[in-house]
Amino acid sequence: MMKIGLSEPSELIDKGLVICHEKHTSSHPFGIFYGQNPLEFSFPLVLLQVVTFTVIARTLRFLLKPLRQPMVVSYILGGIILGPSALSRIKRFREYMFPDDSEFVLKNIGVMGFMYFLFLSGVKMDLTVIKRVGRKQWYIALIGVVVPVCATSITASLFRKSLDKELAKALSVWGVSSALSITAFPVLYPIVRELNLLSSEIGRMALSTAVISDIIGIQGIVIFEAGKQGEERTIAALWYLISLIVVIVSIIGGVRQAMIWIVRTTPEGKPVDQIYVIGILLGVLVAGFVADMFGLAIANGPLWLGLAVPDGPPLGATLVEKSETIIMDLLMPFSFMYVGLTADVSSISAQWSHLQPLFYMALVGYTTKMLSTLVASRFFDMTARDSFTLSLIMSLRGEVELLLFIHWMDFKMIAKPHFTMLVILTVTVTAIATPLISVLYDPTRPYMVNKRRNIQHTPLNTELHIVACIDGEESLAGLINLLEVSNPTTNSPFSVYALRLVELVGRAAPVFIDHENQENGSDDSDFNSIHNALKIFEEAIGESIKMHSFTTITSKRSMYQDICELALVRKASLIILPLYKKHLDNLSGTELLIQGNQSVSTNVLAHAPCSVGILVNKGSYYQNHLVSCAMRLSVHHFAVLFLGGSDAREALAYADRMAANQDVSLTVIRFLSHENEGDNEMEKKLDDGLVTWFWVKNEGNNQVAYREVVVKNGLETIAAIQAMNAEYYDLWIVGRNHGINPILLRGLSYWSENKELGIIGDFVASADFDSSASVLVVQQQILRGQDSASGSLLRRFSFST
Repeated sequence: MMKIGLSEPSELIDKGLVICHEKHTSSHPFGIFYGQNPLEFSFPLVLLQVVTFTVIARTLRFLLKPLRQPMVVSYILGGIILGPSALSRIKRFREYMFPDDSEFVLKNIGVMGFMYFLFLSGVKMDLTVIKRVGRKQWYIALIGVVVPVCATSITASLFRKSLDKELAKALSVWGVSSALSITAFPVLYPIVRELNLLSSEIGRMALSTAVISDIIGIQGIVIFEAGKQGEERTIAALWYLISLIVVIVSIIGGVRQAMIWIVRTTPEGKPVDQIYVIGILLGVLVAGFVADMFGLAIANGPLWLGLAVPDGPPLGATLVEKSETIIMDLLMPFSFMYVGLTADVSSISAQWSHLQPLFYMALVGYTTKMLSTLVASRFFDMTARDSFTLSLIMSLRGEVELLLFIHWMDFKMIAKPHFTMLVILTVTVTAIATPLISVLYDPTRPYMVNKRRNIQHTPLNTELHIVACIDGEESLAGLINLLEVSNPTTNSPFSVYALRLVELVGRAAPVFIDHENQENGSDDSDFNSIHNALKIFEEAIGESIKMHSFTTITSKRSMYQDICELALVRKASLIILPLYKKHLDNLSGTELLIQGNQSVSTNVLAHAPCSVGILVNKGSYYQNHLVSCAMRLSVHHFAVLFLGGSDAREALAYADRMAANQDVSLTVIRFLSHENEGDNEMEKKLDDGLVTWFWVKNEGNNQVAYREVVVKNGLETIAAIQAMNAEYYDLWIVGRNHGINPILLRGLSYWSENKELGIIGDFVASADFDSSASVLVVQQQILRGQDSASGSLLRRFSFST
């Protein structure tokens, strides 16, 4: 422990003008075995503070997750619990955990956390979205800002005599009204992402509307800041505006151009050089320093710097990848601890008479924000449910509002009781709105169709619509080969909607591109090569197939929404998803699973409005057997493993189309249980009907063979499939799992590793099954929309993600 030494003049001490207290030393302790308390040293204390906050926040996160509460609510409540509102009310806890000299550290690192948070939000924000949105978003954003500003200002004028002196100023009223009316994109995006609404229609509209709202609202904040600067000296407001223009022009004209040069000089497919990443992250501190030096508010500089970063890969994606975890999980806890230590719930009751005017202003602001957005949305013919959902999303509050409240305290506009009340209102509004959004809006609801959209019920003489997903060049060859052997003809043509799947990295707003109708095509050379290959294939096949190219850039978690939406709008009967496996030749029985869209597959299977086929490409087959149609000289040998059920019937219906191709030799193996044990009578009748139809139709086709195998359990089923492997096949076709007699799989339930392939599909695709052939696993459309509302509600309020 360091002792504070005092020198003359000693009369300051006599008058009580000097307070002596112990100061935490910055050196490290030798340990508790030397009789030293680690909490008397600065660094161990900081570590304990972060760990304690993280444990509390994560515990709250776990407890509140069934109620669909976002992470920001847990963080704010965690800070309040640590602060004087709860644990720090205990004197001994406060003295040990948060001594007086620790406030300096918490505040500075907390503000730094807000700086990097806004920088990261700026990197992810795509301002070009304002060029693509329609007048609907502009009007909703404009009405959602103007109406609350006017309503809050009128409320303030009614309670002007009751307002504190500083808060009663016209400029302060304007600042509060502007802050209460905007919807901050940095707050909105993480919550929309948590709710998995990024690719939903309402999520896209909310994000684009929030960007416009920020652009409108920031003008009001600039007026407020300039006015505050000019309160004492009018010339200071002018200097503020000049400094603002100079800094923005310097960032856009200088720093951004340097970043564009970095992107241009970075080799394609290579990461940005580490020195540039470090330089930009250090530049955040420089931007904050410059902004603070000119009186522009310290957080503005980092935000503008983030907006200047070219979004997406390679620079924006690299910055997000390298810094997001550290910022959100290490720096931001200090920010929320600072907020929690500043707020004191007990101070509200004693000051309620002074707090009432501001409370009514906030209440009117939040209410009119929601109502004005609701009315504007209804005016543009949105449904009542979607309008209410959008209004709730636009009412969300979080980190940006907390930073503004801290800024108002710096201006002496509000005191600690006012700050505490505003923090509580912020967390209350978000805590109420978020679960309501989850209840009101289900992004999968549009896919719950009750019309047959599958191959089995699509007549052969009609056009077949297929959504073909492509996650890279690895999956392209297998897709082209599958489409070709599926036998498109002029009487039964294919309309294929090729959807390029790109993971959203380094930007917040998802993008969906129709390359036929939009001028802003992709600059990605990888996509261009894919697009060219598809066009060449279309020209080679002729009029029997039409290719339509699309690209979706969104998060893996919400990518299934774009896939299902495209299938729904285009009335597709089949979605084809890629899954690439490659056997390692030097390690027997070992395989490399290039997952790509493996996580996407599960969601598509669960929500698809049509049938789904998962195409598993294996390395050797991909290299040796997928060649252009001009080079095909041999017959392809395909095998159908028919275990019964709706998925098996769909697989057989698809294989029947292939059987009409002269270059395809098809073998169908039907598995039956011994003495019909475990058979479902209805499924058995449906299976018998389809198999009989298939055999009668192809009885005269010498390239189609049909066999039946009787088994007693899953081991005999696997043995029969292994015996088939003695013959060479290019493709295995199998139903996923619905309707399979459990006797056929008895003893295999714990064997499967990839659940989306089903037990048999996973076995045939695995390295244990020594075959280089690819595998097509088919799931027939599941008719949805029959679940009860209560069941749907219970599923949403659960511990599942």
